[in-house]
Amino acid sequence: MHINGIMGVIKVENIRVFAHHGCLQEETKIGSDYRVDLKIKANLQPSANSDKLSDTVDYVLLNRIIKEEMRVPSYLLETVAKRILNRIFKEDQLVTKATVSVSKLNPPIGGDVEKVTIKLSEKRKK
Repeated sequence: MHINGIMGVIKVENIRVFAHHGCLQEETKIGSDYRVDLKIKANLQPSANSDKLSDTVDYVLLNRIIKEEMRVPSYLLETVAKRILNRIFKEDQLVTKATVSVSKLNPPIGGDVEKVTIKLSEKRKK
């Protein structure tokens, strides 16, 4: 039996950021609390064998990408999530699939709503 590698999952969860997204002028001016969750799939066989950071997906890089993209104001969370995915695939060639969730905490939509979440997934194009 031929094994191509160990497909593994790396999760970076509950990244808390303060950002200025939204369609309402007050939202972008005042800002809100957000939560970002990321799940990536990659071949973790090389790093499992070598014990070298250079052979795996660096979650410090993933965290930095998320924080940088969350700083750029956008009307829609979908746009922010797509930018995060684009950067991850561009900057880390080991990532084969990524899922990002961007949640606006306590959204100003009336009533007692904990969060609104946008979730996007994408596979690396061959």
